Amino acid sequence: MTNRQLAAIMFTDIVGYTALMGSDDKKALAILKKNRTLQKPIIEEFNGRWIKELGDGVMASFGTAADAVYAAVKIQETCNASKEFQLKIGIHLGDVLFENDDVFGDGVNIAARIQAAAAPGCIFISETVHHNISNKSEIKSQFVKEEKLKNVSQPVRMYQVLFAGSEIIAPETPATVVIENSIAVLPFANMSSDPEQEYFSDGISEEIINMLAQVPELKVIGRTSSFAFKGKNLDLKIIGEQLKVTHLLEGSVRKSGSKLRVTAQLISVADGFHLYSEKFDRELEDVFAIQDELSLAILNAIKIKLFGINKEAVLKKYTENVEAYELYLQGRFHMNKFTPDGFFKAIEYFDAAIAIDSTYALAFADKAFCYMNLQAFGWQTGERITSQAVEGAQQAIQLDDKIAESQLAIGRIKLHWDWKISEAKKNFENALAINPNNAQAHIQLGFCNMYLGNDETAIEHARIGERLDPFSLLNRFYIGGIQTYTQHFDEMLKNGNKMIDLEPNFPGGYLIYGAALANKGLVKEAILEYEKAVKLQNSTYSLSHLGCIYGIMGEKAKAMEVIEQMKSIGETGQGGFHLFGNVYASIKDLDSAFAYYDKAVEGRESFMLLIKMLVRDVPEFWKDPRAGLLLQKIGLPNN
Repeated sequence: MTNRQLAAIMFTDIVGYTALMGSDDKKALAILKKNRTLQKPIIEEFNGRWIKELGDGVMASFGTAADAVYAAVKIQETCNASKEFQLKIGIHLGDVLFENDDVFGDGVNIAARIQAAAAPGCIFISETVHHNISNKSEIKSQFVKEEKLKNVSQPVRMYQVLFAGSEIIAPETPATVVIENSIAVLPFANMSSDPEQEYFSDGISEEIINMLAQVPELKVIGRTSSFAFKGKNLDLKIIGEQLKVTHLLEGSVRKSGSKLRVTAQLISVADGFHLYSEKFDRELEDVFAIQDELSLAILNAIKIKLFGINKEAVLKKYTENVEAYELYLQGRFHMNKFTPDGFFKAIEYFDAAIAIDSTYALAFADKAFCYMNLQAFGWQTGERITSQAVEGAQQAIQLDDKIAESQLAIGRIKLHWDWKISEAKKNFENALAINPNNAQAHIQLGFCNMYLGNDETAIEHARIGERLDPFSLLNRFYIGGIQTYTQHFDEMLKNGNKMIDLEPNFPGGYLIYGAALANKGLVKEAILEYEKAVKLQNSTYSLSHLGCIYGIMGEKAKAMEVIEQMKSIGETGQGGFHLFGNVYASIKDLDSAFAYYDKAVEGRESFMLLIKMLVRDVPEFWKDPRAGLLLQKIGLPNN
C-alpha cells in the first residue's frame, strides 16, 4: 500500500562504528544492541515510527517536526549520559512516500545527507524544520552552514539544535563575493549635545550616499542596508563582509547653532587601512560645500575620476537654501520610519521646505512617495490622498526631470495607479540612467518587465535590487512578488528566510516564505507560516493568504471562515477588494470573485496587476469569459 504525506524523517548514526568494527567486532555489536535499546522506546514515546536500521544507523519518521526534535534531544542526552558512544543525528521535514514498511523520496535523501554532515554528538536539522519549531520556546537552534549535498539540486541550509551539554558549532562564514569599487556609507554619529539633531547627521550620511550613487563605476549600498548597523558596535571588517563592499565610510557630525563640524574616514575593508581622513570646521551654510568636497575626496581615494555630466550629477544642488534643506532632512528622517505617523510628519516638513523653496523637486517627489505609501498600505485612503500623490509627482517631474527621484515618483503613479506599464518602464529606465545604484528603480523596472512578459529581465533587476540594498525588508517583500510571479521559488524561499532572520516580527517574511513553500507543494508548512503572519498582523492582507491556501486545498468551510474574519476587519483599507476576490476565486465562487475584482479595478488597486499570479492555480477562473474582459480592463495581455 502506497501513501504520500508530509513527515519528519530522522537519521541517526554511530560515530566511528566502522573503525570499531574492524578492531573489536564484539564491542561493536554490543554498542549496536545498546543503541537499538536506547533509541526505540524514545522514538515511540514521541509518536515516532521505527522504520529500519541501516548498518549502524537508524531511520525513523514522525508526524511533526517538533516530535522528531524532542526525540532527537532525548536520544542524544541519554547517549551522552551513558558515555559509551556518540551519535550524529539529522532531521528533515518533507513530502515522502510510505510504501509497506519503508519510506522513499527526496525528503528521505535530504535527511540522510544532513545526518552525514552533522558533527559528532550533535543534531543538525534542515531550514524547514528550523522554521517549523521556531514557535517552540524550549527548543533553540542556530544556523551552522549551507552546503551542496549529494543528489540534492539546491544547496541546503543546516541548523544545529542546542541542548544541555551539546558542543556549539561555530557557524561557517560563506565566501564573500565583493565587487571592486564598492562602498557603504555608515550613518554618521550625532555628536551634538542635542539628540534631536540626529536627523541632521543621518541626513548628511544619506546625502553622501545619494551623491556617490550617481557614479556608474561605483557600487553604492542603499541607505536601509547601511543604516542597519546603526548603534551596533561591530567590527568594520564584519560589516564590510556582510554588505559585500570593498570600502566603508564612517564619520560624525556636531552641529551647534551655525557652527558645524564633520569628520570622515574612508576605510579599506580588506586591511582596515584608512585611505582618507578629514575634519571640517565650517559654518552651517557651508554644508553643501562640505558634501561636495567629501564626495570628491572619496572618489579620488578609490581612484575614480569624474568628468563632464557625471561630475555635474554628483555635485548637483537641489536647493540653495540651507533652511529648506534642513527641513527636507527632517522630512526624510520621519519618512524613513515607514509608519503612518512618520509619513504624515514627513509631509509636514516637506511642505515647510517647499514653502521656502517652491522649486525643491526632491521635496515634491518624496511627498508623493509618502502619500502613495499611505494609500497603498491602507493607512489612509480617499481622493485627497490620491490627488496629493499625483500632484507631488507631477510637480517633481516638471521642476526637474534630471533627478532619479522625480522619474521614480511619476513612474510609480503611471504603473500602480494609471496602469500605463510601458510608459512607467521608460521613467524607471530614466531613473537608472541617472542613478544606476537605485535599488527601488531596479525593482520597479522588474515589475514592469514582469507584466510585459519579460520574466528573465524582471528577475535580473530584482537580483540587482537585492544586492544594492540587501537589508531592506520592504524591497525584499516586493522582490518576493517578482520571484513568485516568475516562479523562482528557491530564490523566494531564501528571500523569505532572510527576511525572517532580519526581523522576526515582520509578517511579510512569513508570507513570502509561506508562499514559497506552498508553490513547492509543502502546503501544511505554508499554512503554519501564514498563521504566524496573521498572529503578527491580523489584516485582510495576511488573512487572504491563509484563505486562498484553504481554498486551493478544497477546505471551503475554512476558507469561508477566513472571509468572515476579513469582513470583520473591513472590505476596504489595508489590502482592498482584490483580496476578497482572491479567496472567493480559490473556492471557485466565481460570481463573488469577479464582483470583488470589478470593485478593485474601479479603485485602481495596484495588486490587480498581479492577477495572473494571484489566480494561477484556479483553471476554472481562466475558462470564464469574464477573465479576458478583466485583463482587458487592466491592460494586461490575454495569454
